[in-house]
Amino acid sequence: MSQILTIALTKGRILEETLPLLAAAGIVPAEDIDKSRKLVFETNRPDVQLLVLRGADVPTYVQFGAADMGVSGKDTLMENGAEGLYEPLDLNIARCKLMTAAIAGAPVRQGRIKVATKYVNIAKQYYATCGRQIDVIKLYGAMELAPIMNLADEIVDIVDTGNTLRANGLESREFIADISSRLIVNKASMKMKHVQIEAIIDAIAQAIGAEHSVTSA
Repeated sequence: MSQILTIALTKGRILEETLPLLAAAGIVPAEDIDKSRKLVFETNRPDVQLLVLRGADVPTYVQFGAADMGVSGKDTLMENGAEGLYEPLDLNIARCKLMTAAIAGAPVRQGRIKVATKYVNIAKQYYATCGRQIDVIKLYGAMELAPIMNLADEIVDIVDTGNTLRANGLESREFIADISSRLIVNKASMKMKHVQIEAIIDAIAQAIGAEHSVTSA
């Protein structure tokens, strides 16, 4: 008898783009996730269940084995680390860029600057590689407001179309990384449930037309 396989999914846009890939792998929620307040969902397969979580929590559930697999943004993996995880597939969904931004037309400030972001670790690493000293101010949203209100000189944030930056008088500056959603797998689960997990990875890989290999993130 197959063991129950738990897949942790990220709420919001990533979830909407993940469900068709799961369907291609033969996994469909037993009920409409959007219309439910539940966090755990049965599927059409008795051996697979889904968790719906905040994006920042998905790697944690997978890392500690509460979920066997998950879908997480690369930005979250970069910020929080990916110890204990495999990252076999780039799903090529929820694509965007991680960039610095500042008031449009403002000169680059010299010396130590203040940077507002929720990506504290990424910001520290990036500016360190540039040889620039920063004070990080952690925010959880509305990053664009920080330079406007003189809370920070620059921000580090996800940029999709750039419309939000422009609407608030900001411009993107330095490119940090391309971001997309990744399939992640718990290393212990890969050993214990190898046949189940490999079958799902292969099916999703076929759906996105990608090659995969199980390597550390």
